[in-house]
Parts: sequence; structure tokens; C-alpha cells
Amino acid sequence: MRLVHDPVPETPSGDGAARSVLATTVDLADSIASQTRGLMFRRSVPDDYALAFRFESAQRRTLHMLFVFVPIDAVWVVDDVVQRVETLRPWRGVARESADLILELPAGAAADVEPGDRLRLEAE
Repeated sequence: MRLVHDPVPETPSGDGAARSVLATTVDLADSIASQTRGLMFRRSVPDDYALAFRFESAQRRTLHMLFVFVPIDAVWVVDDVVQRVETLRPWRGVARESADLILELPAGAAADVEPGDRLRLEAE
């Protein structure tokens, strides 16, 4: 599975930044245990990696950085549309936003992602 970024077109004609792949390795946090653990206790996150949290409906969801040793980019998504992008600091970061999909990436990986852009998980 990979994570694909489609930026919002800059003009009505559709001209804008090109589609890109943010991560070629995506793990799904698909159990309560894996969702609770997230990236806790990891000493590094590979450059092409994302951890995805899928939910059945969009609602306000909180991420915390307790026991996370590296900074990460967090992205909250509703129906494939980015709602918020935040770089969270180790141990201290906390953020909350509505989402039916949350993505955790290495810090800097979502630097070009903005609210309104589209992010999709695709089978390779």
C-alpha cells in the first residue's frame, strides 16, 4: 500500500503541483492495541513510511506524543480531503481535529500537504 498526495489545483484549468507519493510503506493501525501504541517507543521512522489510522466515521480525534521519541507529521483527513497538518514534537505534542483517517509520517514528509489537498491510500 502507498500514500498518494493530490494537491489542490492552483488554477481553474487544473494547473498546479503534480501528484506525488508520500509513502511507499504504509502500516494500518487496525486494532485497538495498534491504535493505542501508534509510533510509541520507536527510535526512528523511515523516510518512506506512514502509519494510518482508519475510522468508520469522521469525528474529533486526538493524537498525543507520550513515549514517542521522534517528531512526526500528523495529518487529519475526512473523505480523502486534508483537514489539518501538524508537526508534533516528541513527548509534548498534542493535537485534535476531525478525521476518518489519520496519518503519521516522519517529520517533514507532509511539508507540501495543505488543508484541502487530497490524500489517498492505494494498493500497489
